[in-house]
Amino acid sequence: MLTLTYEYKAVPTNEQIKIIEHTLTVCRKVWNFALRERKDWLNYRKCPVNACSIISEYIIPADAPYPNYYEQANSLTRAKVEFPELKTVNAQVLQQVLRKLETAFVDMKRKGMGFPRFKNRYRMRSFVYPQWGKSQFLKGNQIKLPQLGWMEYIKSREIPDGFVVKQVRVVRKASGYFLMFTLECDVNVPDPVLAGHPRGIDLGLDKFAATSDGELIERPRFLDSLHRKLKLLQRRLKHKEKGSNNRHKLNRKIARLHQRIADTRKDWHFKLAHKLCDDAGMIFVEDIDFGTWAKGMLGKHTLDAGFGQFVSVLQWVCWKRGVYFAKVNKDYTSQVCPQCDTHTGKKELKDRLHVCHNCGYTTHRDVAAAQVIRNRGVTALGRSVEENACGDGLTGTGSSLVKSQRSRKKGYEARLQPAS
Repeated sequence: MLTLTYEYKAVPTNEQIKIIEHTLTVCRKVWNFALRERKDWLNYRKCPVNACSIISEYIIPADAPYPNYYEQANSLTRAKVEFPELKTVNAQVLQQVLRKLETAFVDMKRKGMGFPRFKNRYRMRSFVYPQWGKSQFLKGNQIKLPQLGWMEYIKSREIPDGFVVKQVRVVRKASGYFLMFTLECDVNVPDPVLAGHPRGIDLGLDKFAATSDGELIERPRFLDSLHRKLKLLQRRLKHKEKGSNNRHKLNRKIARLHQRIADTRKDWHFKLAHKLCDDAGMIFVEDIDFGTWAKGMLGKHTLDAGFGQFVSVLQWVCWKRGVYFAKVNKDYTSQVCPQCDTHTGKKELKDRLHVCHNCGYTTHRDVAAAQVIRNRGVTALGRSVEENACGDGLTGTGSSLVKSQRSRKKGYEARLQPAS
């Protein structure tokens, strides 16, 4: 089963915008009430049996069950009699809010994430229709949604053949409203074939990326280019009264600027990933925890570059284009010679040139690290590495092996073709 998510810009009418905002408001109330109910149940059972809390005490029957998803979903059905406002929103949309809260509590224990928080009107930004699979409700650049009716959207790309829309999420962003289509297709995608030219990639702040082929890619300053404008807007924000319309308008302007920076960064990451996949059969990167990088002295520049997002984008693009992707050990990649595999010692950040005193191999520091990454990736696949004068000769990547791999790949593709 293959699942994809396509994002489209929605073009709702003024009446549809009011319905969307009303739905978000009701979803926020349901989330906050359900979260408050869970916290009260937990706080009541934290109090010792021989003492009461000095601040407050939660009076809940001792036999009251824990308010999990199923208990709260049943309570939601009964609450519609007392609160008619809940009837104005699709029932499955509200159920998905409770299911999302249940997932948040599960992730808190399973993934070590923080305790779920209450949401104000700015934090609840989306709702989902979980069951949407009728093709007759999708015509051209219009989609029919419950209570919203027919809504236009900018059809930037066609839905691939064989895929069906399983659910639709309505998202409110700083630049408008968007529709997220979850597409499914009953197909099994084979793993990429180990063939073609191997390429190692070294990421850094001096150069955004260096490849084992000797290519150096400069790091664009996405935030620095608009930092002055962002700083001026945030300086004006501190003088606005909290809760006022002027503060709300200025917050939206700042949010649009942040989204512009994020969209520019993501677009550049996708274009660079496709460029790196050209003429490459295998791509190797370092297995780095970029969250630790962001906590250092250069955290601002690390977050501006978005290394973690780029690696995720690169992995997706490699899978889409049939290029093998793998992560290798990151230790001592800048202290090893890619040609003779000799330890050259630790380099300072100002040293941008790799010079091996054993074999005399000289190249850019980041390029040498990328070649070490490539060598480690090829070796991990069970192939040997043979160094030559230029440091690029890899046993198993010569023309003879490439031809044999291409013929093997053609035979593999021929087996995938249906019988005539």
